[in-house]
Amino acid sequence: MAQGSRQVQTQAQQQVQTLSPQQILVVKLLELPAVEMEDRVRAELLENPALEEGKEDTPADDYADAPEAGNESPEDGGDTDYDSLSDYLSEDDIPDYKLQENNRSRDEKAEEIPFSDATSFYETLKEQLGEQNLTHHQRELAEYLIGSLDDDGLLRKSLDSISDELAIYAGVETNVQELEEVLKIIQDFDPPGLGARSLQECLLIQIRRKMRQRRPAADPLLRVEERIVAECYDDFTRKHWDKIQQKLDIDKDTSERAIREICRLNPRPGASMGEAIGKNMQQIVPDFLVETADDGTISLSLNNRNVPELRMSRDFAEMLEEHTKNKANQTKESREAMLFLKQKMDAAQGFIDAVKQRQNTLMKTMQAIIDLQRPFFQEGDESLLRPMILKDVAERTGLDISTVSRVSNSKYVQTNFGIYPLKFFFSDGYVTEDGEEMSVREIRKILKECIDGEDKTKPYTDDELTEILKEKGYPIARRTVAKYRQQMNIPVARLRR
Repeated sequence: MAQGSRQVQTQAQQQVQTLSPQQILVVKLLELPAVEMEDRVRAELLENPALEEGKEDTPADDYADAPEAGNESPEDGGDTDYDSLSDYLSEDDIPDYKLQENNRSRDEKAEEIPFSDATSFYETLKEQLGEQNLTHHQRELAEYLIGSLDDDGLLRKSLDSISDELAIYAGVETNVQELEEVLKIIQDFDPPGLGARSLQECLLIQIRRKMRQRRPAADPLLRVEERIVAECYDDFTRKHWDKIQQKLDIDKDTSERAIREICRLNPRPGASMGEAIGKNMQQIVPDFLVETADDGTISLSLNNRNVPELRMSRDFAEMLEEHTKNKANQTKESREAMLFLKQKMDAAQGFIDAVKQRQNTLMKTMQAIIDLQRPFFQEGDESLLRPMILKDVAERTGLDISTVSRVSNSKYVQTNFGIYPLKFFFSDGYVTEDGEEMSVREIRKILKECIDGEDKTKPYTDDELTEILKEKGYPIARRTVAKYRQQMNIPVARLRR
């Protein structure tokens, strides 16, 4: 009996939260460090004639009463004739953020945009990305992968977790296979080794790049290098040269030459790239100024010395007021002129509100960091830094964790004891046997002191370091010791001889 097919139509209700253009503007400004913020403000002044330098004239300007960006409601927008949607010629002329703001509740929070820990080479890699023929979807994935690279250029997040992050935070659906394909494109960027997920893969990428540039038949040593890293990696890291020769059936001279070439490869391609583009020579402009008086009083201010104050253009406001008074007798040209004035005034006020919200969020976050790390700001002793994570600052300020992350990225603070990146103040905590909470940074410091003081002819193994730390009151696992050692770029005992 033949079976027919049938179509079934179902209806599902789904709640989707979107960001208005105004909220996106706030988020983008929040990410900018001091120098880039100055450039952004200067560009907006050139672009929008309704915006000008100077202190805001609050009593005379109706726009000064605009609600804080991101918290607008329909009621807030109806008190002034300037904000009336009926003044626009048609719905097509109404700015997008006006339509979206009036459909949002006062208490509705903006969904946070994913934050990527951008490195100094981020923009350079994006330039290389621009030379690739990719779809819009592939470009989104590539930009997120680039933003997920560590400072050394390696990708230590799993593609599964990146896929989840894209779905949860950015609303981008993908899978591991798609990410793998895009990652292969990034791994072809310069310098070779970028985007590798391990040191082994990093070395293989560099060797195989050389093999593509040369003919392997003309340089058989490259094939030996590839086999050593691909097939004998553990023996290579342990310096078991005899085992390598036996496994690959090569003579000692060939083995030594291949190993010598492998050791010349760059295990941290991102770090070397940072130096090449002048990362270490760039002048750091602090975003915050923290001064500690002799009595321990701490004062905080934003470094806005080169960022001009903004206000609405009085000329624009007067012209708009004049057009509004004569609305009944307006010609088509007058209506279009009024529409232009309104759009520019709305955009100017939106930018001013976004700048104010950025300043408030930055100050609130930095003040929370000072309160949590007050002993350090008073004494300047790194050992006084207490364990602190993003959640601690978020709970103290009432901000979202990703907002705190965004503020902490690429921002610096000038103190009496030097200039520090905000990330310097964040570290996980550990509870000792005595119940004392200690920063992981201090545990790493103690671990480094142990390694620096070891007998180099017989360096400590990770097991021995674990026992030493245990005797000092830090009973942490051997794998944790190995993790901290790797974070400090300290090799295993065999390679420290």
